[in-house]
Amino acid sequence: MLAIPAIAAVACLFSSAQGARWIALIATLIDLVLGIGLWTSYDIGGAQWQFVEDAGNLGIFSWKLGIDGFALLLVMLSVFLMPVCIGASWVAVTNRVQEYMAAFLFTEVLMIGTFTAQDLFLFYIFFEAGLIPMYLIIGIWGGVNRIYASYKFFLYTLLGSVLMLVAMLWMANFAGTSDIPTLLRTDFPVKAQTFLWLAFFASFAVKMPMWPFHTWLPDAHVQAPTAGSVILAGVLLKLGGYGFLRFSLPMFPEASAQLTWLVLGLSAIAVIYTSLVALVQSDMKKLIAYSSVAHMAIVTIGLFAFNRQGIEGAMIVMLSHGLVSAALFLCVGVIYDRLHTREISRYGGLAINMPRYALLFLFFTMASIGLPGTSGFVGEFLSLAGTYQVSTAITLLCTTGIILGAAYMLYLYRRVVFGDLTKDDVRAMPDLSLREIALLAPIAAVALWMGVYPESFLAPMRKDVATLEARISRATPAGDSLPTPGKAMALPVQHAEARP
Repeated sequence: MLAIPAIAAVACLFSSAQGARWIALIATLIDLVLGIGLWTSYDIGGAQWQFVEDAGNLGIFSWKLGIDGFALLLVMLSVFLMPVCIGASWVAVTNRVQEYMAAFLFTEVLMIGTFTAQDLFLFYIFFEAGLIPMYLIIGIWGGVNRIYASYKFFLYTLLGSVLMLVAMLWMANFAGTSDIPTLLRTDFPVKAQTFLWLAFFASFAVKMPMWPFHTWLPDAHVQAPTAGSVILAGVLLKLGGYGFLRFSLPMFPEASAQLTWLVLGLSAIAVIYTSLVALVQSDMKKLIAYSSVAHMAIVTIGLFAFNRQGIEGAMIVMLSHGLVSAALFLCVGVIYDRLHTREISRYGGLAINMPRYALLFLFFTMASIGLPGTSGFVGEFLSLAGTYQVSTAITLLCTTGIILGAAYMLYLYRRVVFGDLTKDDVRAMPDLSLREIALLAPIAAVALWMGVYPESFLAPMRKDVATLEARISRATPAGDSLPTPGKAMALPVQHAEARP
């Protein structure tokens, strides 16, 4: 799965524009088939690490790959969305097509490598190298202010990762190994955990992105080409959530317990603030970008609930957001390709001349809101159910944010799709082509599948959730008066004796 897109990327550089398109499409479809084989061959309830490949030490890192349930689901998300990105760029990108397709194929290599790396420094290489092709995609094929957006994206994400590298060096020196499965069983000193946790947090919070480290995201989305926004929102934002799952929670459980208030506080602010900001946006891409920040806040709240429902909900929210936000950006790209504007006020009445578009756009709008029967409902329900066990106040704030999410998404849909069709150029816009239907329909099918039968996605990670929960359940807060996240606080002795 790593070799095929890497070889195809090199082949694209030495082919014609049309040849590069076909090479990229075929390579990503082959990877999708291999991903389906990985999914069907995965032994649910079996060994924690499966399909392990260990080529030994290569100097500063070891080439060791493998997956657990978390990695499996995120690898599947990556290989599922990549052919969609190639298809979305088939007509829209006409200059330097060979380099463009190569950049996306290298992005696929680095995303899969990040989720499958089992060596600390190999993970870091994949994690950071993923910046490079996306930086080029935004900077070369983006909008008018693409240079500013690409530099901002690169500097924000790189700065936080420098601290993470220092923390990794300390961890490898302390444990005597950079093997991630071994480090997951290592008990780091409690005092050191706080500094290690903050160093990793500096990188993962930007990647998510968490408020107030989110300001690079709207600019990057607005300036990126449609496929760039799809893969950025669909997969690259999930690297931060995966980092919390893989490193922060299991490796630094005590620090995670002590700093839960920080994550829950920032996340609650993010849900409310970015939803209010989304309500006043006039650019469709910016509105969806701010909604992404709010959805990612639901992820961090679920993760730091420290219980099974919260963790499972966070993973489902990541998968659902990866699908739904990607589809929403595709929906924006469809009408942008026809009218070359993302201003909401330029549209209206599309249900009249684009009924197929209106139907699919409505489905993804409802999935983003969290309508029961769609993927969005399952993840948000589980995440909030887990959070409720920890804090009623945080749950109430997040629910308010979800209500605001319904407001801005329905407001967007009403202004774009309903109303009178008064503009001649809008009236002349044709409905979805077969290519566009082929891009959107599979995403709709999977989002519906996840909403109707979520067990398909919960089962592969259930054992890993239990392992993570067992690892973090030993975490103790700084003071005896504080409850351990995810556990009910015991009654004081004098109260317990007074009860009948």
